[in-house]
Amino acid sequence: MYQKVINNIKLPEIMGILNLTEDSFSDGGYYLSDAAALEHAGKLVRDGATILDLGAESTRPGSMEISAELEWQRLAPVLQALKEKHPHIQISIDTQKAIVAKQAIALGADIINDISALQYDPDMAEVLSTAKHVKVVLMHMQGRPQTMQFAPRYTDVVKEVYRFLEQRINYAEQCGITKDRIIVDPGIGFGKTLQHNLLLLKHLDVFHELGCAVLLGASRKRFIDQIYPADVHHRIGGSLASAMLACLCGVQMIRVHDVLEHAQFIRTLAALNTVGEL
Repeated sequence: MYQKVINNIKLPEIMGILNLTEDSFSDGGYYLSDAAALEHAGKLVRDGATILDLGAESTRPGSMEISAELEWQRLAPVLQALKEKHPHIQISIDTQKAIVAKQAIALGADIINDISALQYDPDMAEVLSTAKHVKVVLMHMQGRPQTMQFAPRYTDVVKEVYRFLEQRINYAEQCGITKDRIIVDPGIGFGKTLQHNLLLLKHLDVFHELGCAVLLGASRKRFIDQIYPADVHHRIGGSLASAMLACLCGVQMIRVHDVLEHAQFIRTLAALNTVGEL
């Protein structure tokens, strides 16, 4: 039984998080300077990230929106430098704004990670429809970051998140974004209680039925603290437990802060997967 489980594990790509913000829940303010951001990006790559997700606007619960101008001012120099220094690394841009996405794509962005699933900015779908080489992450969120954790409610969270993502995939396809370019994210922590998050993690495999790649972002999130109280920098155990579920469910990407630990975890699983019998 044990060997059967090991043999069925699929190993995801690691998307390293690079927050260029002053107020992100985990590392806000750490990488506001270009030099600090590039140094940390280099570490994430050395540690094993094959994708870097750059975000210049915090979307933590209660966060406030910033202007597209400020968002781009933070992103542009880091994105440009990363494309020059790490041309083999895919760059994802965490933005809901079409103008920011358009400018990022012009500088070489490979993925647009839109937490609104193309709902926030009516021009986002058009920008992506013409950028045929760029992928898009469609994430589920109940409400907006400012209000999403005010008593979120679902009748059946797994079915409702699934139906939402199905609808957004259909919308994207109608706008000319083919399914092979779409990645879905159930949105752990975005308008969900502890119970909602656990149910989504337990039923991750369901989202493969949508026919798209699946991304899981559970790293350091508050549901871990609700299970085993710990500050945001001491949640690696819960983050790795979520990563194990992702591996068992065949999730294609995991979005994480602690790249080294996740890469070590995944490579150990890979070694177990390939070792011969005695």
